Amino acid sequence: MLRCAVLDDYQGVALGLADWSRVRATSFRGHFTDRDELVAALHDYEIVVAMRERTPFPAEVLDRLPNLRLLITTGMRNAAIDLEAALARGVTVCGTGSSSTPPVELTWALILGLTRHLVPEATALRAGGPWQSTLGTDLHGRTLGLLGLGKIGSRVAEIGRAFGMDVVAWSQNLTRERTDALGVRLAPGKDALLTEADIVSVHLVLSARTRGLIGERELSLMRPDAYLVNTSRAAIVDQEALAAALQAGQIAGAGLDVFETEPLPAGHELRTLPNVLATPHLGYVTELNYRTYFREAVEDIDAFLAGAPVRRLA
Repeated sequence: MLRCAVLDDYQGVALGLADWSRVRATSFRGHFTDRDELVAALHDYEIVVAMRERTPFPAEVLDRLPNLRLLITTGMRNAAIDLEAALARGVTVCGTGSSSTPPVELTWALILGLTRHLVPEATALRAGGPWQSTLGTDLHGRTLGLLGLGKIGSRVAEIGRAFGMDVVAWSQNLTRERTDALGVRLAPGKDALLTEADIVSVHLVLSARTRGLIGERELSLMRPDAYLVNTSRAAIVDQEALAAALQAGQIAGAGLDVFETEPLPAGHELRTLPNVLATPHLGYVTELNYRTYFREAVEDIDAFLAGAPVRRLA
């Protein structure tokens, strides 16, 4: 039987969510931050299942895994895998299905948590602190600015409209036809959206065009009572500029689920700033999504062993 490594299984649930009986599967709960340790751990495995983009597989790593034959990523897109290098080395790369619903729900959890100050109020209640100490921000009648209006952004927009919010969106290729169909206003530009919005939520794919899209200048355009939420990719927002803006009270707060270094190092300022509501990249971490990931990963393995791989990434 071929050996299969399941990486970054933080909760230790992967092997219980699918039938791995056709391979000798091992789950690694810890994250390999050191490349040499990763290579040493995976050297004897023919199959590797990677969780999203948690562990990069550049050409340098693939060169050092001579036994690797099948690399599976959860989801159908993974910028952390060098697909050309894998192809050149005879490694088949496959993906799985993934739901866009969980990150939509987490986005709204962060928005509501920020605007109603749920963490400090709940903490005070548990600790015997003051009974009510903050004023929540109303969502009804406020402006929700969306950077990106794809599968996730459009569903965030739908919920925003249900709250009675005025929703405005912008991205480089967004058209009025798209926004009109969703009952959303098309912002004349990125700067206009940042200036107007009470809440700015990021829903863009990380690319050369979007990396660093929100920096010091862009953050300075936001109002001091506005919030920034990012459940997409950390590098879209300049992390140093964001931390500085939060420390200075330049914006009211931020809801963050993604970070340039994950896990976020202990003692990092984004762990401690009082106007940050941060979660450890939980956007896609739900039971139904994980069942899809691992059951379809097993289907990928079965198809590969039968000589007819499915869901190949090109």
